[in-house]
Amino acid sequence: MPASGLVAARRRGAYGVDAPWALFGLECGMIAAVGWAIGIASSPAHRWVWVPSLIALVMLAQIALFVHATRRGKVHVWAELLDELGLHGDERVLDLGCGRGLVLLMAAQRLATGRAVGVDLWRSVDQSGNAPDVTMRNAHAEGVADRIELYTGDMTNLPFGDAGFDVVVSSLAIHNIKDKAGRAKAIDEAVRVLRPGGRLAIVDISAVDEYQHRLGQTDARDVRVRPLGWRMWWGGPWMSSRLVTAVKPIV
Repeated sequence: MPASGLVAARRRGAYGVDAPWALFGLECGMIAAVGWAIGIASSPAHRWVWVPSLIALVMLAQIALFVHATRRGKVHVWAELLDELGLHGDERVLDLGCGRGLVLLMAAQRLATGRAVGVDLWRSVDQSGNAPDVTMRNAHAEGVADRIELYTGDMTNLPFGDAGFDVVVSSLAIHNIKDKAGRAKAIDEAVRVLRPGGRLAIVDISAVDEYQHRLGQTDARDVRVRPLGWRMWWGGPWMSSRLVTAVKPIV
């Protein structure tokens, strides 16, 4: 098994559900469609029962894709992305919007003398059970508590000095900033805290084109965007995840 597969298979922490309100909405929609089908089946319009039945099946498929993405898909995708970064083990890695620590702790497992630093506002609306003590429990479960640091902070005003990190990552977090100017500021902050030669890897659902454009307005170089495939479809291809990467040039 490749290294990414081994790392993904060894998750010992509890990482919750991304956007639990969205999953709840899909579940409610499916239940409503099933109720509609049951009601119409015993009515004079029973020949139309296929309509709500089809809706219920589609929503069930969406739920299955969503659950797979949040429980397994993103684990395997991020294991591969971290492998691609080729960490040597002595880097300082920053995870913007680290949540319960999935990406943060997988990065920490690749570090020997380096540190993985997570920053978050700890909002449970963005991830179920999101709290620093939960992340720290996961760090102990994964055996990396001695290699991480957690901070409460805003991505648009990071509590770190310039050029302090070799790698900055973010998973499904920056889009939670509601206004475009705020998202642009988060990108600026990510570039600011990178050392010359440092690398940026952001995975998100929406606003990825914004990130790409903003990075083009900074001194970042080699800005690239690519899709991440069905494993990170949040209900379907219309809610897919993409990766944007960039490098801060060495002056």
